[in-house]
Amino acid sequence: MVTEQFKKKLDQFLLAFGLSLMLGIMILGQDFRDSLGTAMSVIMDPVVGVLGTDNLHIVLFIMASITALYASLIQKYTIDWDLMRNTQEKMKVFQKEFREAQLSNNTALMKKMEDERKEMMEDQMQMSKQQFKPMAYISVISLPLFMWAYHYIKSLEFATLVFPFWGEQALTTPAIGPFQHWIFWYFIVSLGVSQLIRKALDVGGV
Repeated sequence: MVTEQFKKKLDQFLLAFGLSLMLGIMILGQDFRDSLGTAMSVIMDPVVGVLGTDNLHIVLFIMASITALYASLIQKYTIDWDLMRNTQEKMKVFQKEFREAQLSNNTALMKKMEDERKEMMEDQMQMSKQQFKPMAYISVISLPLFMWAYHYIKSLEFATLVFPFWGEQALTTPAIGPFQHWIFWYFIVSLGVSQLIRKALDVGGV
């Protein structure tokens, strides 16, 4: 009983904390983002001290790996993947059948399928709720790490990274649109590592 209550309290705390971080970053602006990055420096600055500023690409790789593993574990145990797959499959079949009913002007069938659509919308709403909860959990780790990287790299006078085909680029210069080179590198690494971890953990049937 005590364990269940503790889990419930911890769940509520993590949800509230994760949502607070997301709202703080969006609403409170640059001062909040810098404060969050500064707070995380207690953990991350020693890592840079060991690896050195010349190896920031490795630091970013470690960050991406941590967040990818954490996110995959959260998603594996908080999302009903069977429900998600079944709902997506049912939606594909429904859309095909509804389109055929429209083309044949089968009003009786379309009316019958409207009731089915309402049930499917409820399943989709449940699926959306399941996806939102992990986002709050994941933000507890990912947002502070990301804000630290943003805050730390911004403070460097000149840090570069060698990209294939692009050559040496300053980390704080734009790579694609508003995305700086370090952000581009972080997300590319995160995407690759995430796919490997999701495959290993069988998350989402990837």
